[in-house]
Amino acid sequence: MTVFSATSPRSPRTRTRTHFVPIALTCVFAASAIALVAYLLWPTWSTGGADAPDKLPVSVGGTLFNLPLQAIRMKIQRHSGPQERIDLDFLYPSLDAPNGPTHVTADTVDTAMQPIDRIFLSIAAHHDALSPEQRTATIYPRYLEPSATTPDDGLTMRAFRSDTPYGSEDMYSAASPALTARCTRDAATPGMCLSERRVGGADLTYRFPRSWLSQWRDVANAMDRLTAQLRGPKG
Repeated sequence: MTVFSATSPRSPRTRTRTHFVPIALTCVFAASAIALVAYLLWPTWSTGGADAPDKLPVSVGGTLFNLPLQAIRMKIQRHSGPQERIDLDFLYPSLDAPNGPTHVTADTVDTAMQPIDRIFLSIAAHHDALSPEQRTATIYPRYLEPSATTPDDGLTMRAFRSDTPYGSEDMYSAASPALTARCTRDAATPGMCLSERRVGGADLTYRFPRSWLSQWRDVANAMDRLTAQLRGPKG
């Protein structure tokens, strides 16, 4: 006698549905985990609105700075805590944070047409590299022309030799107020100056148009004020 089984073989559609269920559950769990991680890591502040902070405490090279939120140029850097480098710009001469973004970064300001009303600042951990003062005293003199020009306003200028890595630049220095700046010469784009100083574990690099040297005392004092304003509590 022939006996027929009560269970028939699974159809291809049933087998496909059976395999799909664990895959779908895995995807749901993975998406939930990603959403949870994103929620935990997402900054708790916003970049706008009444509740947005005016300043952020940021540690660079172990040195604390209180930085105006609107002065930070890159959105990815707009968070508190330790950072390796941070880029800012400020209106000059007010030193206020700008109201809107610009299209020139601190890295490309030397080769692009930049606004003449802003001073750019990069703060980076120096990791015990040669200090700006040491470079000025021991490295740059090897490449400078022996003769110097001292205008009536007290700012000394020495050109770098053309056969050196700084051949298209000049070195400016003054004692009171203290200023040391390495400046490119005007060409297809306006010349830019770079002035560095060390604060704790961080090096501050200021960039500004060379044309501002006609009022170099104001520029030097502005950099001193800005450095003091950005420092966090020293205790």
